[in-house]
Amino acid sequence: MKATSPLQALDRRSFLKATALAGGGMALSLSLGGGSSAQGIEAGGTLTNFVTIDRSGKVTITAKNPEIGQGVMTSLPMLIAEELDCDWAKVKVVQADYDAARYERQRAGGSFAIPDEYLPMRRAGAAARAMLVEAAANASGIAASELSTKAGFVRHGASGREWSYGELADAAALLRAPDLLNIPLKDPKLFRIIGKPTTGADSHRVLAGEALFGIDANMPGMLHAVVETSPAHGGKLKSVDDSAARAAHGVVAVIRLDGVGGPSVMPDGVAVVATNHWYAEQARKLLKLEWDLSASKGHSLDAYAQRAAQSHDARSGHDLRRDGDPAAALTNSAKVVKARYSYPFIAHATLEPQNCTAVFKDGRLEMWAPTQTPGRGVSLIAEHLGIPARNQTLHITRIGGGFGRRLFADFMVQAAAIAKAMPGKPVQLLWSREEDIKRDYYRPGGWHSFEAGIDDTGKLTAFTDHFVTLGEGGKAHRSAGMPPTHFPADLVPDLQYRHEVIDTVIPMGPLRAPSSNALAFAFQGFLDEVAEAGGKDLPTLMLELCAGDQVVGEDTNAWGSGFAFRTKRARGVIAHVMKQSGWISQPRGGGRGFGFGFYFSHKGYFAEVADVSVSGSETKVNRIWVAADVGSQIVNPFGAEAQVTGAVIDGLGQLFGQRISFQDGAIEQQNFDTFPLARIGVTPQIDIDWVLTDNPPTGLGEPALPPAIPAVTNAIYAATGKRIRDLPLNRA
Repeated sequence: MKATSPLQALDRRSFLKATALAGGGMALSLSLGGGSSAQGIEAGGTLTNFVTIDRSGKVTITAKNPEIGQGVMTSLPMLIAEELDCDWAKVKVVQADYDAARYERQRAGGSFAIPDEYLPMRRAGAAARAMLVEAAANASGIAASELSTKAGFVRHGASGREWSYGELADAAALLRAPDLLNIPLKDPKLFRIIGKPTTGADSHRVLAGEALFGIDANMPGMLHAVVETSPAHGGKLKSVDDSAARAAHGVVAVIRLDGVGGPSVMPDGVAVVATNHWYAEQARKLLKLEWDLSASKGHSLDAYAQRAAQSHDARSGHDLRRDGDPAAALTNSAKVVKARYSYPFIAHATLEPQNCTAVFKDGRLEMWAPTQTPGRGVSLIAEHLGIPARNQTLHITRIGGGFGRRLFADFMVQAAAIAKAMPGKPVQLLWSREEDIKRDYYRPGGWHSFEAGIDDTGKLTAFTDHFVTLGEGGKAHRSAGMPPTHFPADLVPDLQYRHEVIDTVIPMGPLRAPSSNALAFAFQGFLDEVAEAGGKDLPTLMLELCAGDQVVGEDTNAWGSGFAFRTKRARGVIAHVMKQSGWISQPRGGGRGFGFGFYFSHKGYFAEVADVSVSGSETKVNRIWVAADVGSQIVNPFGAEAQVTGAVIDGLGQLFGQRISFQDGAIEQQNFDTFPLARIGVTPQIDIDWVLTDNPPTGLGEPALPPAIPAVTNAIYAATGKRIRDLPLNRA
């Protein structure tokens, strides 16, 4: 059975409740039959989003989800404001604290904000508008059907009379709210806010340098903490000599932190707390710690690569999926194409290192944290540190980059443990850049051995992939897996996906477009080889594979790629980007080439073409064209373009130099000199076209990244005749 879409799961328990503000006006509480989440709306949960209208007509909207630069603090309030028909210039947006009772799920990840909230937020605004109209009708004796709204006013066109929302708010607060499911919504042709380029709700504050980020938290008497952890992943703390550190200038305390919950919660470590960060860092160097590193031995990237090659040679592992008889089909093919692809571990490298400020007093914990999953932090602290969730207050701060790193709460658990050991003292934990890279939850590496069979007409008839990946206990890590429905499954008659898992002590986690950011490079690169062997180009092959209106897979609870794939939508963006880029007439060879890449993830369909020049060892990406289908509506074009542009640039960073390597579990990269981020010099002109379709809007913070990488590597081949099968291009 297909999972229910969040947009279909609202039931009669959904309602809008209005109450009067103490100083006059109305507060609107949106309640749904279940929480808004990747798993759909489940019975029994509650999502509450407060909107207030004061007597002056000013509208305040509380943004419940963390803001990591994806723009939800602007786009979600825009949905409410549009249907409320208020004046956006008078809207104030405020960030909510974490409150499970009011907001159910508050998180940033998976590009779920727009698909989950598009209709609920609009319905809330529309219902509030209807209540204001009813209040005006009651006060004037004019039928509600004769009244209209615009920019925060209810108007009667025939008489020219009008009432501001502020004038009507008191009376509207006393009315019974309408049924959310039956409330009429605006025709998109009448939108004045949705679809209009809008600057971020807090952009002016960011540009003014206001203290919005977690790292900006400051309190009177605040102390500063750093934590020393194992030099290698998997290490256990054996003994501590902290005498020199305790005697260092400015040091207030040295605290041993015993690991809890495994590497994803809090590893063993020693915290140094001082009157400023510099003193703490200097004292940390004086610690004499003995570690048991036996579990880390033998865990190196080179060793994993050798094991992967052995697995490929032996054809070991087990099937994820097998359709037909791929072995026989390959034997009978007119031509067989073989290639092996690999990609490395990658760190998130958020510009704001991990940090959390906490104070524990009278059995209560108060925190300020840049977290993508505040609920996760609160629950882990309750479970492992014994501080009940009801005794925790968490202030969600602006986040200086997440990309999936801050889905984990290890830094929050550390800060809470330190604060608990020092009651009444506010403490800010701040990781160094080196610590941030060394203690990440990395995008996993992976190794693929492909074979494809082509008939005498160039048609792809057989396809196999032997995927060697990483995990624990023989089970692939969630971020290291591959769905059995991965393209071109169901589109090739004889197909086999086989995998084997290498156990690792290296912690792994989702990075922007989890799994997809790596799989796109391998699959689209190999399919480009298959297309050439069949006498065609990759977009032509993709169009052939996507012929007809097929649906592959189904909507599931999985993040990223666990959604039904529709070939019609894929053809739409492929055909569009070919026209957009002038694909057919572009040069090939002689150091200049065009490359194509397509990928479907997070419900978004993206096709991209890269124009690349290669001279000697220098590769320059001149231009990238992007065709995107994320449904029927772009909520905020400014934010949408920023997300696509950022995703493409992130992909280029991964392509050109990002690689995490390790020996005996110890990470070899330390800072941006050995783990370089993409900079202005590698950023091309990026042209974005939206292919609007009659489908619910989806998020787009992630799906633009995966196809950018194969578009460039395929362009390099077109320019030079050299296949790129291993990443990154440049190793620092």
